[in-house]
Amino acid sequence: MSNAVVKVFIVLLIVLGTFLWVGSTITAMTGGEKKAGGVVEVSPEGGEQIFWGKGRCFTCHSMGDQGSAVRCPNLGQFGEKFALPIGARAAERARERSEETGLHYTVTDYLVESLAKPDAYLVDGFKNEMAIVFAPPISLNLDEIKAAISYLQSQGGEVDLEAINNPSDIASTYYERIEAASAAGGGDPGAGEEMFTDNCSDCHQLNGEGGEVGPDLSAIASKGLKFISESILVPAKKITEGYETFTVVDKEGLKTIGIKTRDTATEVDITTDTGEVITFTRSDIEEITEDEGSSVMPDDLTEALTVKDFQDIQAFLMLQKGEEDEQ
Repeated sequence: MSNAVVKVFIVLLIVLGTFLWVGSTITAMTGGEKKAGGVVEVSPEGGEQIFWGKGRCFTCHSMGDQGSAVRCPNLGQFGEKFALPIGARAAERARERSEETGLHYTVTDYLVESLAKPDAYLVDGFKNEMAIVFAPPISLNLDEIKAAISYLQSQGGEVDLEAINNPSDIASTYYERIEAASAAGGGDPGAGEEMFTDNCSDCHQLNGEGGEVGPDLSAIASKGLKFISESILVPAKKITEGYETFTVVDKEGLKTIGIKTRDTATEVDITTDTGEVITFTRSDIEEITEDEGSSVMPDDLTEALTVKDFQDIQAFLMLQKGEEDEQ
């Protein structure tokens, strides 16, 4: 009986060893074990990992004779069109951007802009189709983008980690966009701005422009992402003082719902969700009550939003820092 057990045990060891050998062989044939990515160092070496790895830059850009992508400009030295690699080429582009904008662009500024707002400068012959690298599905964080910039600088140019880590006003503005996007789960502030203009500006103001039905959102970022998120998902959860919802019933029994925007001894103004201001004399009011837990902001707003829409508009609102943003 013991001999039979020993034989079975030996057979199991052989089978297990065979499985391990097959698994090891397949892993080696497919390029080796893929280890989970860690924190990327802000360096050309770290940026190289991003370019050819997580960032998937190589799917659109080649680097000289490395790669075969032609959808976007070659970032190495390649033919007459790209006589200089991107590190040297960026110096020329920075001068062009300085002339176009009247602002002083450095090489770092240009490269930051090219990743954070790729449509700011388009190379002749190429379309505006570069992916937003800090939004899904790529979702690079700020350090990963800094690393990628240092790698690009190393291609024929001078790596300037000081400028990358201590950005100018131009680069800082783009860094804020990237950080806001990361905080919002990878939203695109540019797309969020379009959404705000189309869906929110009739009721909310930003920097003096827009409607006055809802609170001014010029400094909404100071309240944090959680507040912004809840204000969109559950607008009645926390009503900003002065924007409580009231219901007015007149002597004829008609109801009007909105925000009380003026209240005197003789008259009351109610601003509806469409922005219409209706004035009631005190003598015409049968009843006026505050609707606690109610908001004139649509409750079904989120039904029309995709996950991406939600992330985009959060990212845009996280940039609204009011007066501090203007300094």
